[in-house]
Amino acid sequence: MNRKEQPIIVGLDIGTTKVVAIAGRKNEFGKLEVLGFGKAESAGVSHGVVLNIEQCIRSIEQAIEKCVQSNPNLEINEVYVGIAGQHIKSLQTRGDRVRTDTEEEITKDDIDKLIKDQYKTYIPAGDQIIDIIPQDFMIDNTPNVHNPIGMSGIKVGANFHIVTGDRNAIRNIKRCVDKSNLKTNDLVLQPLASAAAVMNNEDLEAGVAIVDIGGGTTDMAVFYDGILQHTAVIPYAGTNITNDIRQGLGVLRAQAEAMKVQFGMALADEAKTNAYITIPGLRGLPPKEISVKNLAHIIQARTEEILDYVMYHLKQINLDKKLFGGIILTGGGSQLNHLIQLTEFKTGMGARIGQPNEHLAGGHHEELKHPMYATCIGLILRGYSDFETGRFNFNSSNKEISIQKDIVTNDVIVKVEIPKEKIVTTSYKDEVFEEEETEQTKEKIERNNKRSDTIKKVIYQIKSGFMSLFEEPGDQQI
Repeated sequence: MNRKEQPIIVGLDIGTTKVVAIAGRKNEFGKLEVLGFGKAESAGVSHGVVLNIEQCIRSIEQAIEKCVQSNPNLEINEVYVGIAGQHIKSLQTRGDRVRTDTEEEITKDDIDKLIKDQYKTYIPAGDQIIDIIPQDFMIDNTPNVHNPIGMSGIKVGANFHIVTGDRNAIRNIKRCVDKSNLKTNDLVLQPLASAAAVMNNEDLEAGVAIVDIGGGTTDMAVFYDGILQHTAVIPYAGTNITNDIRQGLGVLRAQAEAMKVQFGMALADEAKTNAYITIPGLRGLPPKEISVKNLAHIIQARTEEILDYVMYHLKQINLDKKLFGGIILTGGGSQLNHLIQLTEFKTGMGARIGQPNEHLAGGHHEELKHPMYATCIGLILRGYSDFETGRFNFNSSNKEISIQKDIVTNDVIVKVEIPKEKIVTTSYKDEVFEEEETEQTKEKIERNNKRSDTIKKVIYQIKSGFMSLFEEPGDQQI
């Protein structure tokens, strides 16, 4: 497809600690070119749930404004929004349907009716079904059918993975986006967006657990036999580690966050016994010395608790010893030193850091390949899945936009009163340079197409039912 015909899609990741907006477009080789980037400190959101509408709106507006400032040719009206939070739950169910026209082949309409039947599944009051994902089908006595359309049979059955969430919490997220003068094209479960950004064909075949350690929650998605088996939201993440440091060592929140980022590690045995961090005293009090080893003990205790939850969920679905692809750690919290070693020790499985660099075009700054942006990159990939299947008609009024130097500007300043010899205050500017045009072989294009197929396999498992959440109960009859 001609480069000018590809739409520009914007992902909006509303997190507990940050709000990120990334605008991207696919090039002729199926890779994402980042055309705009904006990040703002998140306010009004706790553990993925909006607690202050006005503060959340301001954070969204700041992130969008910075994204547009990075490339003045951008015009942002529509976004894909990630959804998570401790109110998200999942359950497994089984459904069957007996066909009346047994002589006719099974059609898509038969499958749609089977899926609609699952909306009658009992869920707690106040919750709403977000998504119903078929896992595998059974036609009469033939199990493990992945695509029953076109087959013959009397009874069609399937196992389903149902994702539910609090109706009001979901509406509050959409309300914040609407009041920021943006249209929500779709809401996407954050662990599934992260999975699409960091997985490849080999991971999908071998079986992996995606563990996205964010600021307020740890999101989890488990894939086995090429299909989504389980999703979960663990209510502990980076902010809990920071609070543990603040309370355990008696320091300010900003100091605790700075120590975690610059000196924190997930294995206390790797910390030096004679290493100390000097914290200036408050209002004339003497300085305080913090042991790096004590800091590591606090971080390790909370990290082990998160990994215990991960293993609990894997044991619930009997996949704690079957995921040959191991655990893929992503999100901002995955950058803790020695986290991979601790994960392998606690779970007995291999572990690695998942970065979205496989789907990005060359020439981008390393900052964009950081695991904390995996969800936002995955949201753009979801948008392209909708575009390729014809679900949405995107506004193509944007000018022809190319990647420019200084497209990504991200000034990071650590503001904490700790001596410079102990914690270095840094300020830097990230740049994205124009991707050089190179000759591409047919083999490379085919490899890119195969990677794109992996994304589709993951994203196609997410039904397009999110927007129906915001209809009133009487609006639709199933």
